[in-house]
Amino acid sequence: MLELSGVLGVSVVALGMVLTPGPNMIYLVSRSVTQGRRAGVISLGGVALGFLVYLLAANLGLSVVFLAVPELYVAVKLAGAVYLAHLAWKALKPGGPAVFSPQEVPPDSPRRLFAMGLMTNLLNPKIAVMYLSLIPQFIDLDEGHVLLQGLALGAIQIVVSIAVNLVIVLAAGAIAAFLARRPSWLKVQRYVMGAVLGALAVTLAVDTSGPSRAS
Repeated sequence: MLELSGVLGVSVVALGMVLTPGPNMIYLVSRSVTQGRRAGVISLGGVALGFLVYLLAANLGLSVVFLAVPELYVAVKLAGAVYLAHLAWKALKPGGPAVFSPQEVPPDSPRRLFAMGLMTNLLNPKIAVMYLSLIPQFIDLDEGHVLLQGLALGAIQIVVSIAVNLVIVLAAGAIAAFLARRPSWLKVQRYVMGAVLGALAVTLAVDTSGPSRAS
């Protein structure tokens, strides 16, 4: 049902976004560095639930609207391109955030860690934009089953994001110590991710295909 181009496209977007500094990464790294890996994993559980909430809410609505008003495809595509360009600029601009130098935070209980991970994700605007304007672009209306396609593509994004975040959580302490001794590596990470997101933004902006081929 899913085309390989759609799977690869969502995977690349998900990878670029999860590696771009944002509220989720900053919170998870802060907890992992200051309170240990277990706290980071519990927090990640809340983040994962937040992804699932957004995925279900977005697809249950979009599956109807996207088919009823296909003209929205162009607006959705341009919104996605603009947002990717915004993320690219945030990664490339001078003085970008150093994620692995988080501020100290007080220890919290497992319940609060999970709840804070959930709320950090639910209140993160880039997650809402991703589900509403990026993932739908990889849905092929000709294949039908729009709802199932949206859920499957969203599941791919969740798997990529959780897998990468889990690695970051488990290695946060070692990464922070490594980058503290090699600050130039932070710039390399930012420039690579900025370039990838910028290229995706340009690709979406110049794509002239109609809604019958959401690639």
